[in-house]
Amino acid sequence: MATNKKVFTLRLEDEVFDKIGALATAEHRSLTNYIEYVLLKHINEVEQEQGVIKPDFEKDND
Repeated sequence: MATNKKVFTLRLEDEVFDKIGALATAEHRSLTNYIEYVLLKHINEVEQEQGVIKPDFEKDND
């Protein structure tokens, strides 16, 4: 199945990695899925406070 998700490398300290892993396990999510969930939740919170975030390439086309 095709996906439109981009792949990138994320380097974390062992302690941070282990803590995120514990949180993911508690939520019955994979580590990757949990990180995506947390990032999307944060983006939604910021947009609620500050408005829609537009990536730079979209600003140039306005």
